[in-house]
Amino acid sequence: MSSKTKGYRIERKIKHLFEENAWKVVRAGGSLGEYDLIAFKNGRCLFMQIKSTSRNKLYYYGYTNDSYESFPFRLVVDFGRGTTRVLPPQRVVGKTDGLDIKEFLVGIGDKELK
Repeated sequence: MSSKTKGYRIERKIKHLFEENAWKVVRAGGSLGEYDLIAFKNGRCLFMQIKSTSRNKLYYYGYTNDSYESFPFRLVVDFGRGTTRVLPPQRVVGKTDGLDIKEFLVGIGDKELK
């Protein structure tokens, strides 16, 4: 599987998880920019860069501000085997950094984004 195909599959997986939790999500198709997904819920907007790795750490070289156009910006890293983390961008991301995506989606993320 090509890295482009893998990236698309992970983006779709994350999009679906957010949609299951009442977020409206738009995918920035073939994005070469700062974000892959934009999510909307209860008048809030969230920009996300989606990454995946099978290793214990991800080295991130992208956009590093925690906001984009004054809206929250989060890095979402899928480590596989049910481990997906949501966090403000940082250069090195470990499997326990940030919030588990399920915690983020059931309300902790809503509080974090206020």
